[in-house]
Amino acid sequence: MNSKISNLNIDLQLSILTTIMEQVPCLVAIRDQSNGEVIYINETGIKMLGTKDLSLLKIIMDQNNLGCCNTINDDSLFLKEQRWTNLKGEFFSGIYEGATFQNDYKTYCFFRITDILPDRHFKQQLNKELQRFGALFNYASIGILVTNEQGGIVMINEFALKQFGYSREELVGQKVEMLIPQRAHHKHEAHRQRYNHKPQSRPMGIGLDLFAVRKDGSEFPVEISLSHYQNEEGAFVIAYINNITERKKAEASIEKLNNELEDIVEERTGQLRKALDALESSKEELTTALGKEKELSELKSRFVSMASHEFRTPLSTILSSAFLIKQYTTEADQSKRDKHIQRIVNSIGMLTDTLNDFLSVGKIEEGKIQVRISNFNITEHINAVIQEMQGIAMEGQEILYRHTGEEGLSLDPTLLKHIVMNLLGNAIKFSGPTDTISINTEKNANHFTLAIKDNGIGMSQEDQQHLFERFYRGANASNIQGTGLGLHIVSKYSELMNGSISCESELGTGTIFTIVFSLYPPTNV
Repeated sequence: MNSKISNLNIDLQLSILTTIMEQVPCLVAIRDQSNGEVIYINETGIKMLGTKDLSLLKIIMDQNNLGCCNTINDDSLFLKEQRWTNLKGEFFSGIYEGATFQNDYKTYCFFRITDILPDRHFKQQLNKELQRFGALFNYASIGILVTNEQGGIVMINEFALKQFGYSREELVGQKVEMLIPQRAHHKHEAHRQRYNHKPQSRPMGIGLDLFAVRKDGSEFPVEISLSHYQNEEGAFVIAYINNITERKKAEASIEKLNNELEDIVEERTGQLRKALDALESSKEELTTALGKEKELSELKSRFVSMASHEFRTPLSTILSSAFLIKQYTTEADQSKRDKHIQRIVNSIGMLTDTLNDFLSVGKIEEGKIQVRISNFNITEHINAVIQEMQGIAMEGQEILYRHTGEEGLSLDPTLLKHIVMNLLGNAIKFSGPTDTISINTEKNANHFTLAIKDNGIGMSQEDQQHLFERFYRGANASNIQGTGLGLHIVSKYSELMNGSISCESELGTGTIFTIVFSLYPPTNV
């Protein structure tokens, strides 16, 4: 920087002073009090006044009354606020400091001016910011308080005061625990100390229900967020407190409504489930009914097919025998008439058996078969059936019967008779003219066993897998009269009396049917 020095001789002290003043960030100047000449002004002063010309500087200083110390009666320092306009017309305001001193019997005025406009501007901005902060702090619609490291309240806004019912004087300086329910004081002090050790901006009491206490002792639910700052006075915590009473009421109402809706949904779901169960039950019943209808339709269809086949032979026999009987008119033809009459009787028996089989299957499918238990003598019962079946036995066939154990038995005698007649009838049909058929029965405390064995044509393993199905007939029995229903009926009757049937057979060696009945009350169908 260039100093502006007059032709006056300045001693060493002034030179040193000039060097120092060049570094000062304010206007520094010296004027001769005798003529007003400017003998020194620093670079900052030149910029502030807007010219380097000393004559112009003298004029500007005279116009603004700068550097005129004639009014000072002593050598004391004077200080005042000064306003001036520089050469460019710019307005300045600053603190004007001046003093007089003597050198070589001359009086000089030393003065400096510190520009306070930026400082004032800063203060004005600061005041505006403080006003904004005051508006934000005091008129916020949320409670705000500031505590120091010891938990003492140093600031609190109006909203928080109204929330808690205190005056500012009652709270400032008090511990923040004053606003917390007594039961939480100990925990809160520990939480506060941990927060001061590691402060961070975060919600307080995450996952917990927080409560604050008013001056009158009443509590209210709150939501609190924490922040922090630090300055030369220490560390501080800012708490933002929001009264959530209305929100809790709304949440309770919503929860109540949700519970009511859940109850309604659960009730409706229960009703729907019952309706679906009823529908499923109806569906199952309908499916069962449709299945039975389908089976009945199939039964009718098979009956028609079977009837057309099985009824043709006996009906033809009856028709031809009746025609022939009509031809035998003399007494000598009596033996021929008896032969054809027996053929008619046998054919009618075959038709009756076929119809009985169909009727029995129909009753089984409809669940109309009832088990009627009674006590009877088993040997007498079986012998009566054998005697009745002798009429269809082939000449030369022998039926042997043996019983072991007590003869008294409690079962349904009618169903047992049908079982024996079916199995014995099959043994007769599928055995040779001179074969022996064996019937064995055994009675003990818990079981009754019936076994019928023949030495007939037997059956393959494949046929045995379908043996008890309706209308099924073995591959080697197609030329022997039958409906394919007998064994199906036998298996169903056995089940109704708590019995289980099994079969052992080989082609060409005969067959054994064994039924074991459990002697306890049977299931009525």
